[in-house]
Amino acid sequence: MAVGGFSVDGPNIRFNGKITASVVITCIVAASSGLIFGYDIGISGGVTTMQPFLQKFFPSVLRKAAEAKTNIYCVYDSQVLTSFTSSLYIAGLAASLIASRLTTAIGRRNTMVLGGLIFLAGAAINGGAANIAMLIIGRILLGFGVGFTNQATPVYLSEVAPSKWRGAFNTGFQFFIGIGVVAANCINFGTAKRSWGWRLSLGLAVVPAAIMTIGALLISDTPSSLIERGKVEQARQSLRKVRGKDCDVEVELAELKKASDVAKEANREPFVTIFERQYRPHLVMSIAIPFFQQVTGINIIAFYAPVLFQSVGFGNDSALIAAIILGLVNLASILVSTGVVDRYGRRFLFMEGGIQMFVCQVGVAVVLAVTTGVSGTKEISKGYAILVLVLMCIYAAGFGWSWGPLSWLIPSEIFPIKIRPTGQSISVAVNFATTFVLSQTFLTMLCHFKYGTFLFYAAWIALMTIFVTFFLPETKGIPLDSMNLVWEKHWYWRRFVCG
Repeated sequence: MAVGGFSVDGPNIRFNGKITASVVITCIVAASSGLIFGYDIGISGGVTTMQPFLQKFFPSVLRKAAEAKTNIYCVYDSQVLTSFTSSLYIAGLAASLIASRLTTAIGRRNTMVLGGLIFLAGAAINGGAANIAMLIIGRILLGFGVGFTNQATPVYLSEVAPSKWRGAFNTGFQFFIGIGVVAANCINFGTAKRSWGWRLSLGLAVVPAAIMTIGALLISDTPSSLIERGKVEQARQSLRKVRGKDCDVEVELAELKKASDVAKEANREPFVTIFERQYRPHLVMSIAIPFFQQVTGINIIAFYAPVLFQSVGFGNDSALIAAIILGLVNLASILVSTGVVDRYGRRFLFMEGGIQMFVCQVGVAVVLAVTTGVSGTKEISKGYAILVLVLMCIYAAGFGWSWGPLSWLIPSEIFPIKIRPTGQSISVAVNFATTFVLSQTFLTMLCHFKYGTFLFYAAWIALMTIFVTFFLPETKGIPLDSMNLVWEKHWYWRRFVCG
């Protein structure tokens, strides 16, 4: 197996890699935790274009929109409005760091359940919000819910799935995020013309929260998590359930016990251990991958898609429809990733997706520069607005089969068990921190950089594609407990792991 120019002949199929009905159902149910994150991403952008919502909470935005000479890029430049969107991510950042200890103490599944319940409470508060304070409190609770589930779910999927098909099963999390985004956009479209529509859009977040919470209660925890907490017999039953009743699970169980015992003997604080030299490559990836995922610009475009499309010439209805189209394209492309990630590997998808996104971002910048002028005061024609949508769809497809699902997969599969929850927590915290900064600054950046905003993201996409080419080893098909092989054989990282 190629790993940054070297070959790794790891024990790819030491354990039963068979796909059973039980493992499929378990992973689908677990992956449905992505619904709440996706729903929130989709609902926020749509609600912030609804006039009754803006009139009640952000009337200054409506006043600015009514000014005849307003620059098209600056209509929605409001720090209070962006605070509504981005407050969730500060809460998510804090929650993801707490979740590291929670998943170790109470298990992956129970952390997902807790996250679902907290998200449900936040959705109910937002739906009944009477002032900005209630909105922000609701958003903070949503952030804690998403922080817990985003930390626990990818780890759960990587630990339960057979190593040969780990990539495909893990992309399920991003697929459900995509379903959540599309569902939210459709609901926004249906409620946009009603004075109470924003309440329905925000309040309906209780539905995906209830679905994923009930689903999580019906599945067992991962064998790794159960062994980590001393529940060996339950771990045996859990392993037998996902691998099949006719499968001899004792060899795999022994390996999991061995890895857990080694971790316990070390008896080190995981947040200290992860900074040791031998884990330098793991730490770098847990920071770089989620950071790069966000500076592709995808979540910002998903948050503000209706706002963005309104800014470049679509009417309110058309902007919401365009956002739905963008979400459907992203959803379809995730299925492509599911089908090929374990066949062609992670690196191929990262590099192809990066090139595709780079070309599209540059294309959007050129179209906007030519049609709206340097100042952004010219009217964009319908034909060029559609061209922007087409470029955005191609861009979303590139993200959907590369940086979307793989940014959750890589951090969840590269760490040894003793620092796996900690590594995933750092990864999710970086994701939230970067998202917070970008969501808080995007509308202001759009106002000041104008079309240059898209060149800003294009530059980051070029950098991340180069980084992946040289520094990310291929992890396709390697069992979690043998992942050290990919670092030992890598041209650069072996000096840290073997040093």
